[in-house]
Amino acid sequence: MSGSFHLDGVPIRLEGCARTYDGGVRALEPLDLSIAGGETVVFLGPSGCGKTTTLRLIAGLESPDPGGRVWFGDDDVTRLPIERRNVGMVFQSYALFPNMSVADNVAYGLRVRGVATAERRRRAGEMLELMRIGDLAGRRIDQLSGGQRQRVALARALVVRPRVLLLDEPLTALDAKLRDSLRLEIDRLLRTLGVTAVYVTHDQAEAMALGDRIVVMARGRVAQVGTPREIYYRPADAFVAEFVGTMNRLHGQAADGMLALGGAALPWAGPAGPAEVLVRPEDVALADADAHLRGSVAAAVFLGDRTRVVVETACGHTLTVDAAGRAAVARGDTVGLRLDPARFLSL
Repeated sequence: MSGSFHLDGVPIRLEGCARTYDGGVRALEPLDLSIAGGETVVFLGPSGCGKTTTLRLIAGLESPDPGGRVWFGDDDVTRLPIERRNVGMVFQSYALFPNMSVADNVAYGLRVRGVATAERRRRAGEMLELMRIGDLAGRRIDQLSGGQRQRVALARALVVRPRVLLLDEPLTALDAKLRDSLRLEIDRLLRTLGVTAVYVTHDQAEAMALGDRIVVMARGRVAQVGTPREIYYRPADAFVAEFVGTMNRLHGQAADGMLALGGAALPWAGPAGPAEVLVRPEDVALADADAHLRGSVAAAVFLGDRTRVVVETACGHTLTVDAAGRAAVARGDTVGLRLDPARFLSL
């Protein structure tokens, strides 16, 4: 890759950014967040949680409520429109010009900025090669596949050397295999270019794969900010725990440093009384001997590298277990489950 395309990512700072629409509908509660230069931050959450509203505030497509501020480095860009913020945007819908060739689509932002013809051709060609679609330069947009169109959209956003790259659900319209491939491609680009990137998605796999940090949002508020590992292994609350990955809930009774679960007694560091713990499917093991719980297999789905097993226990719990892919388990089997208290999440 040409060194000319390395971008010195600008830090972003949001101060008290809220957004209220006509009629008093609050889409985003006051938000404070700092994003380091060159960092990729992923906003993750269900529909209507405020993640796209936050992206639009950063882009300049919307303004925060009075008192809110958006900073790019030392520049207060709160009142600057999108065309003066020098941001690159990639949408789910691609937003490409069907009457232009691939090369002209990529060069469009440079043309608007008054870059000379020879220079914009050179830079557009370099970016097309970077995106591995140089051979498509002369094609029309309607001759491209969905993945090729998304690569063109990325090239167009990056060729202007933006201060910030904003991506709004860019892979949602693609099939699963193509999503995985482009996710790797986007990760490669972001790491190599050094651009500050803000990525919006409802897909936890995308968030975990791409984010230096993840901002989990719910009902217009930030539920937790952390690295993918922090979000997954140390969720701030039950919403985060259950939204990011699969989670089992277990109810028991704690006393004298022990937790009683369906006849089994496990070491317990929490308070005495009724207790609720959460445990990931990969932290529950199928066990022939020394099982803490026993139950009947309600479903077993072979996924290649693992088998996802749903077990209905005699004590009323239903647990999802990720067993080794070679585990020979079938619906109706009676199985034992072994738990590791060190892997429990107590919220």
